[in-house]
Amino acid sequence: MGDWHLTGDLGTRDEDGYLWFKARDDDLIITSGYRVGPGEVEAAILDHASVEQVAVVGVPDETRGEIIKAFVQPVAGEAGSDELREAIQQLVRDRLAKYEYPREIAFVESLPQTTTGKIQRRKLRERDAEDGDTTTETG
Repeated sequence: MGDWHLTGDLGTRDEDGYLWFKARDDDLIITSGYRVGPGEVEAAILDHASVEQVAVVGVPDETRGEIIKAFVQPVAGEAGSDELREAIQQLVRDRLAKYEYPREIAFVESLPQTTTGKIQRRKLRERDAEDGDTTTETG
């Protein structure tokens, strides 16, 4: 491809010519025709005081193509609950577009990571496909 190297990353170029990373192409969520990068949804969820870590993935949905699902690791001493789930969903609705809130939230004890600490969203998508609905998962 000449001078280009295709990485599978998505980004934008600003008016000064700088490139800004948005998401990996395989991490992009297409829900009801909207393209959603997981990073902005994760950033909003991380602002909740009861959330230690989070990873957002798209999971298959008959109506929307995909829906946004968040795997949330609560802070130590905090348990996942319906109240926390609703608070997280409302937080995202208040900060982002209506279609960007996670329709499903699974509470987990830990998130799969590489040796360098990067969350492995692929493994979460695989877990969801194997387990089906894990919205109340605790481990």
